[in-house]
Amino acid sequence: MAKQERKGRNGARHGRRRWTLGAGVAAAVVVALIVGWFAYRAQADLPGQKFANLGNLHVQTVGDPHEPYNSTPPTSGPHLPYIAPWGIHTRPIPNELQVHNLEDGGVVIQYNCACPDVADKLASIVRKYPTQVVLAPYPTMPSRIALTAWTRLETLDGVDEARIERFVRAYRGIDHHAR
Repeated sequence: MAKQERKGRNGARHGRRRWTLGAGVAAAVVVALIVGWFAYRAQADLPGQKFANLGNLHVQTVGDPHEPYNSTPPTSGPHLPYIAPWGIHTRPIPNELQVHNLEDGGVVIQYNCACPDVADKLASIVRKYPTQVVLAPYPTMPSRIALTAWTRLETLDGVDEARIERFVRAYRGIDHHAR
């Protein structure tokens, strides 16, 4: 009988191990689903429209031929090997230059209007960020105001400080160099 008792106890232990292993796998699956859901929600809640990544190719001059950008203003793609100075600009910045700012974790805010009041309001927002934010006119874009980050674009009809701040906070400082 002693042998049967031991065999019965060993079988019970083996069953408990199986149950513990099954519970552990189920818990891991639940955790993975929860993490995945939060990651999806975080991505879905990011501001701006997402565009395909056109890569990080360097060109030597603005005139060098390259594939066309997939957004206006551009959000990724061929760019010069240096950046535009951070801060406020009074002249348009060539696409090939501003894209490198985006790759370096910058946000570019641009406007298409002869509207000193809009430019002044945007400048007051940009002054809050000594680095990694650029403000410049962009007279050929279809929207009045455009916010760009690497692969992201948000357009506005007027200055909406809360939306602009949200966009800047979401993307400023995220480096996109190929590793």
